[in-house]
Amino acid sequence: MSDAHTSGAVTTALVDELAQLRARIHHHDYFYHTLDAPEIPDAEYDRLFARLEQLEALHPELITPDSPTQRVGSAPLSGFVQVTHEVPMMSLAKVFDEAELQDFEARIIKRLDATSAIRFSCEPKIDGVAVSLLYEDGVLVRAATRGDGVTGEDITHNVRTLRDVPLRLPVHPAAHEALPAVPARLEVRGEIYMSRSGFEAVNAQALASGGKTFVNPRNAAAGTLRQLDPRITATRPLRLFCYGANVLDAQESAPWQSLSETFACLRRWGLPVNPLIEQVEGVSQTLAYANDLLARRAALDYEIDGAVFKVDRLQLQAELGFNARTPRWAVAWKFPAEEVATVVRDVEFQVGRTGTITPVARLEPAFVGGVTVSNATLHNMAEIVRLGLQIGDRVIIRRAGDVIPKVVKVIEDDTESGTAERRPVQMPACCPACGSPVEPDGEILFRCSGGLVCPAQRKESIRHFCARGALNIEGLGDKLIEQLVDAGLIHDVADVFHLQHAQLAALERMGDKSAANLVTAIDKARSTTLTRFLYGLGIPEVGEATALALASHFGSLEALLAADIPALEAVPDVGPIVAARVQHFLEQAANRDVIARLREAGVHWADQAVIAASDVLAGKTFVLTGTLETMTRDDAKARLQALGAKVAGSVSKKTDYVVAGPGAGSKLDKAVELEVPVLDETAFLAFLTEHEA
Repeated sequence: MSDAHTSGAVTTALVDELAQLRARIHHHDYFYHTLDAPEIPDAEYDRLFARLEQLEALHPELITPDSPTQRVGSAPLSGFVQVTHEVPMMSLAKVFDEAELQDFEARIIKRLDATSAIRFSCEPKIDGVAVSLLYEDGVLVRAATRGDGVTGEDITHNVRTLRDVPLRLPVHPAAHEALPAVPARLEVRGEIYMSRSGFEAVNAQALASGGKTFVNPRNAAAGTLRQLDPRITATRPLRLFCYGANVLDAQESAPWQSLSETFACLRRWGLPVNPLIEQVEGVSQTLAYANDLLARRAALDYEIDGAVFKVDRLQLQAELGFNARTPRWAVAWKFPAEEVATVVRDVEFQVGRTGTITPVARLEPAFVGGVTVSNATLHNMAEIVRLGLQIGDRVIIRRAGDVIPKVVKVIEDDTESGTAERRPVQMPACCPACGSPVEPDGEILFRCSGGLVCPAQRKESIRHFCARGALNIEGLGDKLIEQLVDAGLIHDVADVFHLQHAQLAALERMGDKSAANLVTAIDKARSTTLTRFLYGLGIPEVGEATALALASHFGSLEALLAADIPALEAVPDVGPIVAARVQHFLEQAANRDVIARLREAGVHWADQAVIAASDVLAGKTFVLTGTLETMTRDDAKARLQALGAKVAGSVSKKTDYVVAGPGAGSKLDKAVELEVPVLDETAFLAFLTEHEA
């Protein structure tokens, strides 16, 4: 290669040489990183790359965004920018057995009125990070995470470092003259992952240098894509498999009619597509594909947690459409959770925010589902009885849903468990945190009676008291509460109102301005409502709806404190159990002391008039989901309850209406499935106006 273009004016020959160098390097990147079939020695590749760097250093004005030298060229970012997906990245419904898979196919056949077997596209479900790649005029201009499906984060600076992500499409046009044209605006979707071998290499390097190791390949991939410095990402062996594409210009037709054609086109443009993708006919063949994939799972160099089945023809996908959050034309077949045997060394008891005592098995550490597990929840004493579990038993544990470690069964007559050391599990008579008596709570649960004074419940009770539905102290979040409790500055909720500016400003990462803002927020929270105050106390069984009912019925705290069980049971929707919980909480001297100190600290509200129950919507059940823009969920709930309606937390066949705002999720899906009437905010406001008149 001539050195005639290493200096001087920009010439046509120089521009042509730069274009040829970039095209050749893109070509060899594709064959090396995507096809694993290098065409030239590394030394020759290095020579081409060095020549490109030399010319661009002399003529920086000719550097293009898609140049191979620009994969790692940006400075570290200060934070991530949010991206709104033009086409939502929806999640997939899950199936776990053959019957559910057959139901999936049956629904498709019924909706399409099909007379022949459905053709499915089958692919491994990669355990990685879903991403969206946006190409404009063939050039990669943006990469974003899935996020919540509507909004993700811009990770372009990191994705550009992946060698098998083309910066320009097609990668090698000269080799395929008949390639279809790349759409002007093309979105490609895929899964970024770290191979098992790459994961082991990264961890080995971290161990050698004294750095922090990753738990599993997925966490490694996610953590790498969350780096603000792309130079760090460039050192990690991330890969990509594409699983779909969208043409974003409505005036332009896609050059494919099916997923199989989509994948063929993406491959020809130089994008990596999983070689295990297959097209099959009918549910029996999809099941055979899943079973074959499960058998090959351990031999793959990347983590998978199932298979994905999609209707192959795009026109049929369009006819099938979507539920609120999932497509009707695709499902994810989840593989069985991984299991392993280990020994229960002890059973300890934890105390939750409301005082519920939960047994936790302390295990001989075992590696399962990609993580080392040393404890597992036992839920309650009834579960321990059901399992026949004793300390010292050898058990099978499973990561239920690949997340929560669970004891599945006790291995009977196992000589490795050390049966001579077995001893029964017993619920303690006193709270392990505060020493208060442990009392039965229903048929299977137990609860600490310590209320607001139990140290194990302290942080959680303060978090609950300061949360949005309660006193709503802006700026007093989880981490700050942790600091304040650990520093001994607050011991219960009343202490919050005695915090001083100097104390707060001295905390780590607090600062003078933040301290002043928090003092202002605390002072503002002194003025509240009786409903918020009662809810904030964290009385067992008293949620926002019950707190509203109590406040509306009694009108004042004094009247509530004087109420006996019959008076409490007279409150709408308050039965014997709730009445007993309220009375027990409020008659405890320690709890009354905290309430008195809160009022001495200036926490106050206007006593509300006792509201006579309306029966306009008596017998009607509503469920609220999503975000309402003209009112809070609390206000919506209060207005419904004032009309005599019941507001439930989940959708069932007994639900009369679902009120759905933006961001509605699984509750909206369930409403559609059960054909429950759904009101958007406009319709809901009209409904309220009509019935409140």
